[in-house]
Amino acid sequence: QVQLVESGGGLVQPGGSLRLSCAASGSIFSINAMGWYRQAPGKQRELVAAITSGGSTKYGDSVKGRFTISRDNAKNTVYLQMNSLKPEDTAVYYCNADLTATNGYEYHYWGQGTQVTVSS
Repeated sequence: QVQLVESGGGLVQPGGSLRLSCAASGSIFSINAMGWYRQAPGKQRELVAAITSGGSTKYGDSVKGRFTISRDNAKNTVYLQMNSLKPEDTAVYYCNADLTATNGYEYHYWGQGTQVTVSS
């Protein structure tokens, strides 16, 4: 059993900033990577950013230069700093964890999603 608890979503004006966080807890042996995906109505889910336990990062093309992902491995927590937000960033943001559970198997877990709305 693994739980991903997300926070930080909400309403922000264009050009503003938000900081999302996601904390993983439960029967975790180790976390290989954590990241954020988003899905807007009528759109497919897309990668926003991901980070490995070693600090290697990957960003979706649409957010490069504006978003920054970071993590606190001791807390099993990943953060997404979102700057210069645009209306097209409006979506449900989902936290993802690629981890090894205490049973020794690797899993992908998803958070429940948090709404980010960018509007004036």
